[in-house]
Amino acid sequence: MENINREEFEEVIVNIGRVTKVVKGGRRFRFTALVVVGNRNGIVGFGTGKAKEVPDAIKKGVDDAFKNLVKVNVKGSTIAHDIELKYNASRILLKPASEGTGVIAGGATRPVLELAGIKDILTKSLGSNNPNNLVRATVMALSKIKQ
Repeated sequence: MENINREEFEEVIVNIGRVTKVVKGGRRFRFTALVVVGNRNGIVGFGTGKAKEVPDAIKKGVDDAFKNLVKVNVKGSTIAHDIELKYNASRILLKPASEGTGVIAGGATRPVLELAGIKDILTKSLGSNNPNNLVRATVMALSKIKQ
């Protein structure tokens, strides 16, 4: 995506993980952050960042998210058709819903759909609900929707 204005994008932190490395002197902690960015108007992306401090990890995650933005074909306030996609052990099922249904989604799927600008949708997470895989599966499924 070229010439995007970062000001109009919102960011949501989906998951922060604490990673421990045991060394001779004790434990060393590092943090991973899974961040989703979107403009609530059909463009959404996700990124991961790793650092010794949480704010640095989040900043790296946001920078990474802007590097892999995808365009989502939104039809009114929902999507055009059903889609099921599998990424690693996570499966996501997305179904269009009628006006006023709202975003029926759990866990890591919800922020992706909200930031993509989808207002009415039914979703089901099948298999693993690892946030990294679920976010990736959702973004891939949204990018595969045909108009």
